[in-house]
Amino acid sequence: MLAGRLARRLSRHGLHYSWIVLAVAFALTVVTAGAMALPGALIVPLERQFGWSAEDVSGAVALRLLIYGAMAPFAAGLIDRLGLRNVMLAAIALIAAGLAHSLWMTQVWQLTLLWGLLVGVGAGLTALVLGAVVATRWFTARRGLALGVLTAGSAAGQLVFLPLAAWLERDWGWRAALAPTLVGLAVVAALVALLLADRPADLGLAPYGEVVVTPPAAAPRGGEFRTLGEIAGSGAFWILASTFFICGLSTNGLIQTHFIALCSDFEVGSVTAASTLALMGAFDFIGAIGSGWLSDRYDNRMLLFVYYGLRGLSLIYLPGSSFSVAGLSLFAVFYGLDWVATVPPTVRLVAQAFGRERAGTAFGWIYAVHMAGAATAAYGAGYSRSVLQTYLPALYIAGALCIVAASLVWLIERQPAEAGSPERAHA
Repeated sequence: MLAGRLARRLSRHGLHYSWIVLAVAFALTVVTAGAMALPGALIVPLERQFGWSAEDVSGAVALRLLIYGAMAPFAAGLIDRLGLRNVMLAAIALIAAGLAHSLWMTQVWQLTLLWGLLVGVGAGLTALVLGAVVATRWFTARRGLALGVLTAGSAAGQLVFLPLAAWLERDWGWRAALAPTLVGLAVVAALVALLLADRPADLGLAPYGEVVVTPPAAAPRGGEFRTLGEIAGSGAFWILASTFFICGLSTNGLIQTHFIALCSDFEVGSVTAASTLALMGAFDFIGAIGSGWLSDRYDNRMLLFVYYGLRGLSLIYLPGSSFSVAGLSLFAVFYGLDWVATVPPTVRLVAQAFGRERAGTAFGWIYAVHMAGAATAAYGAGYSRSVLQTYLPALYIAGALCIVAASLVWLIERQPAEAGSPERAHA
């Protein structure tokens, strides 16, 4: 096995194989995030070619986001039972099949089946649960940093693929815009097959920061719903789920899906709009890694208060920005810095509230609620544009809800943990 030989060689040089796993997981996150972001660059071209409305396209995107989130708690269980590498390869195959077959689509139901169902299931097998599983299994020290890096992968996917997709669509048509993502999926599939290992113990290693190799416990059967029953009685679960619903509503569902179409309503070109999204992705990358570092050191409730508050203010500001280059750039900086910065503190609070063993599945359920929020905004904003001929109500509502989320996080009580451990949070 190549992974085993490489792990032994790296160990002789004082390097832990966890960093290779982190790099492969990061590459996978980048490509799948690029696939998830593609519809944002293609709403207007699909409207133009097929005569579909924004509501039609948004319906397929909303289904994809809903399935993407619904898969999260079961993805953690599937990874436990079938192995990280097998599940990731299945995810790549489903996403590639959905994108490749869409080259021949001509009807809305085909869009819904391919981009809604297939891509939704495939991407849902990775989602942010991949980051939670890899960071928890492979890292004890630097776990927050590892989670920040993997969270930043979603920003990097947007940064890499959206401007390229917008440029290819403008000059060669929307089908050409799918090519970079399909090539990226093929490359990442090879990396996963060759280099990804399920657990440190499979290579005779302890997690990074530990010295004792511990065999993994047997994966529980039916654990997803049992875990949900156990955590649903906690106030912390409902607070984190509510704030993460607002997180999804104000990011994936609204800005990632509709920003380019929103800009087109104000006569901003698709390449310029996609470049603004890429700028958001650049600052998002910085914000996610920085947030992971900060979440290891500071009160995670304070971090979430700042992130949600800044995001809400930036969304309320956007309609008054005049959509000039300067106005959009200012929005991109402030919004981008906390796009996915909410993830590391939320994962830390989940782990502190429910324990390491239940953290992946518990976060999966909370992430499912996140994507329900995203689906609500994806369809709701498209409906607003089709019926009211404007996205502005959706922006103001999302901004106000972010301010609500910033207030809700203080309902999570703070309690000191045992010496040497992160603080626990419960409600």
